[in-house]
Amino acid sequence: MPWSETNRMEERARFVLEALEGWESMTELCARYGVSRRVGYKWLERYRSEGLAGLADRSRAPHRQRAATPRRTVEVIVALRKDHPTWGPRKLKAWLERAHPRRRWPACSTIGAILKREGLTAPRRRRTLKPGVWRPRRTEAETPNRVWTADFKGEFRLGSGRLCYPLTIVDAHSRFLLACRGMPSTATSGARAGFERVFREYGLPEVIRTDNGVPFSTQAVAGLSQLAVWWIRLGIRLERTRPSHPEDNGAHERMHRTLKAEATRPPARTRELQQRAFNRFRRTYNEQRPHEFLELRTPADDYEPSTRAMPKSLEALSYPDRFERRRVNQHGQIRWRGQQFFVSETLRGQTIGLDFEECGDWNIYFGPCLIAVLDEQHGRLRRLGARSRRKSSNQ
Repeated sequence: MPWSETNRMEERARFVLEALEGWESMTELCARYGVSRRVGYKWLERYRSEGLAGLADRSRAPHRQRAATPRRTVEVIVALRKDHPTWGPRKLKAWLERAHPRRRWPACSTIGAILKREGLTAPRRRRTLKPGVWRPRRTEAETPNRVWTADFKGEFRLGSGRLCYPLTIVDAHSRFLLACRGMPSTATSGARAGFERVFREYGLPEVIRTDNGVPFSTQAVAGLSQLAVWWIRLGIRLERTRPSHPEDNGAHERMHRTLKAEATRPPARTRELQQRAFNRFRRTYNEQRPHEFLELRTPADDYEPSTRAMPKSLEALSYPDRFERRRVNQHGQIRWRGQQFFVSETLRGQTIGLDFEECGDWNIYFGPCLIAVLDEQHGRLRRLGARSRRKSSNQ
């Protein structure tokens, strides 16, 4: 429509006035202004019904969008997002399809647009992995209970001012959150009670992977702690991440971020109330929240308890026939060829095995774990270096 670009309203008003005065025929008038008869009659009709205001430009957007998402569907999506602020479009869509399978739901892109329009999203900082980062060799979690990961989430203060230390245990294959217990400290006694409760309910794993902090590790030989000694006696292998490298247990740390957002903000007033929040989070995380790693299934869909039940009593550790056996005394020492060698007070009352090497040294084992080397020639006991420790953990 070639109205003059200088002032469209004036051109249209002049056209309408000339048409109403009847100076020329409509055909000649439209030809002089460079518009079609249909356009000319349209502006004449608008002026008659609305006056000069009818000559202004109007939005070309359709009055009704045939493919618009129904308002009721938008309300359901928004309500679900407010109940689960950390869930993205894919998780929301997967949950809705499971809860209402007969109803058609918008595409993930549409749900994302709805959340953005409603102000329920925030821009995320793009993260990049540094190339060439070394990763330790780890046992692959090919089946449920092959590998469990455990950690104490960072402590936080309750409303009462007391500190809370959440102990979390996860099955690495299914991402099933086996336990989330708010502890008053990281003491061994509380941690052991928490693990014992989980072992009795779900059975034993093959491997437990932790960091190098208390109570999972100490400064003793091979980092053995009382908790680690107990796990070895139960037939569980130990794996540890590198110091100051939480990404070695990345899936567990990612779960902690969700736990922090959904169960600790704001913190409860007492430990009992906080534990109720942890229990609600655990049920939602395991049974409702779709997981990206599981192709939007829930952890409860993929997890099943271990067939290895927790024994009623601990059996003595066995060693190959070629091994020499020694019992660690109450001072953490063993007697060898007339000499006393300090091993670790953590192993008091435990039996260790010594295996002779061609170089003349004796490798010291606690169960299947190589923990130190006895240098008989120089009369000293050597701790394992990082290289030796990695070698033994991968055997």
